[in-house]
Amino acid sequence: MSFLFRFYIYFIDIWKNIRTMPFYHKLGKIPHKRHTIFKKPDGGLYYEQLFGTIGFDGMSSNLYHVHRPTQVKEIKSSYDVSPKIAIENNIKSYRFHGFKTTPEDDFLESRKTVLHNSDCSITLAAPRQSTKDYFYKNADADELLFIHKGKGKLRTQFGNLNFKYGDYLLVPRGVIYKIDFETSDNRLFIVESRRPIYTPKRYRNHFGQLLEHSPFCERDIRQPYELETNDEKGDFLIKVRKQDRIFDMVYATHPFDVVGYDGYNYPYAFSIHDFEPITGRVHQPPPVHQTFETDAFVVCSFCPRLYDYHPEAIPAPYNHSNIDSDEVLYYVDGDFMSRNDIEAGHISLHPAGIPHGPHPGAAERSIGKTETEELAVMVDTFKPLQVTEEGMKIADDSYHKSWLE
Repeated sequence: MSFLFRFYIYFIDIWKNIRTMPFYHKLGKIPHKRHTIFKKPDGGLYYEQLFGTIGFDGMSSNLYHVHRPTQVKEIKSSYDVSPKIAIENNIKSYRFHGFKTTPEDDFLESRKTVLHNSDCSITLAAPRQSTKDYFYKNADADELLFIHKGKGKLRTQFGNLNFKYGDYLLVPRGVIYKIDFETSDNRLFIVESRRPIYTPKRYRNHFGQLLEHSPFCERDIRQPYELETNDEKGDFLIKVRKQDRIFDMVYATHPFDVVGYDGYNYPYAFSIHDFEPITGRVHQPPPVHQTFETDAFVVCSFCPRLYDYHPEAIPAPYNHSNIDSDEVLYYVDGDFMSRNDIEAGHISLHPAGIPHGPHPGAAERSIGKTETEELAVMVDTFKPLQVTEEGMKIADDSYHKSWLE
């Protein structure tokens, strides 16, 4: 193999790992070139802001504000929101009854972290009301919000996104947002990631485009469509999460004052119902369900699909050992054929270091079945997860014995 060919392969591999979002988005009014004069109708200047990641090397967007986005009038009190750990070193399989999380009016107060490590937090939320009196910004983590119940609109400085049952909302860190619910019975499964969340590189070419065998494509991803431009001065409360504290910051101008932007870094929506499952003659491993990834965990979508079609196939998953990852499965809807006594809203945790598989009788029941209607979200983390005090409030402490015959 020649040096040039080896260099080419190396370059392509690096490129695949860098190129993460295959599409550019533009909304509103922008100047013809970056970092140039862009005048308001009255002759004043719009204020440019680079909204970027990984220093100046990652994905970014350029936003243009009516007012300077740097005007902080006051930083009020702050309070701790770090997860309270109940089990730091866990080896036990758990089931958590997610719908036992108590609904609360306020969006932030309703968020209860169930599992946590230094890379991510897995959180449940059951907010009854929209965010009314404040805006929210997570400066620590990207947020992946899965809508299990509810309907409404995510409002950001990048524009708005409608959401409903089955939607993933990916909100990059630093995005200022409000969430407006049309419903009072809302259930969210949230993954907060200290690493950027991307589409899987296994499904992208070296240009970043999703490939033909990908279970979803760019057409399935919904970009912000409705830009709010508020030319207002006053006192605007933004609750900012930074290093597991919420800081109450008062801005002098409305944070949604953007007249236009373009780039690659912005919130977007993707429906689990638009995920096209990959099937085979025999049981396919979980990576075929992969939907999002970081370098610290992956997220998979288990959707209604045809079962394996080999004449002697066992559709139920085989026993497998979690040697180097914790597996979390959030059950959304349908019949979960590999588990006994599982309902919507349940969460199973199968920690690294021990094998797990279908419950007694599940493999036998699956033989001859032709399809499944199950709907679930899986998170596999590469560092062990700690169980929080909030998690223990809804935990089934005997679940680890459910494989006994």
